[in-house]
Amino acid sequence: QIHLVESGGGLMQAGESLRLSCTPSASPFSFFTLGWYRQAPGKQRELVATITSSGGTNYGDSVRDRCTISRDNAKNTAYLQMDSLKPEDTAVYYCNYRVYGLGDADDYWGQGSQVTVSS
Repeated sequence: QIHLVESGGGLMQAGESLRLSCTPSASPFSFFTLGWYRQAPGKQRELVATITSSGGTNYGDSVRDRCTISRDNAKNTAYLQMDSLKPEDTAVYYCNYRVYGLGDADDYWGQGSQVTVSS
C-alpha cells in the first residue's frame, strides 16, 4: 500500500502564497501523475494541478494563471505553489498519485490539507 505524505496548508491571508508538498512512500511505477485536487464545502472535487512522470503539467482552469507545480525527482516529491490566494481558494487540498501498470490506472489519495483563506 502506498501512502502519501503531505505538508503545507493552514490559515492564509488573501494575496499570500501557498506552498504544498506531497511525497509517495514508494514509487515503483515508471508512469504516473502526481498532483492535487481540492474540494470546497458543498462542491465537487476539482483539479488543481498535476505533473506526469515525464514532466508534463496540467492545471485547473480556475487556478491556471496562479499556480506552478514542480517535482524533485531525487526526493520523489511534488510541490505546488499558488500565488495571490483568494477566499474562494478555501478548500481541502488532496494529493493524488495515479499510477499506470499493466491494467487500469490506480489512484492513491492523501488525507488532505485544509487551506483557509481569509479576506
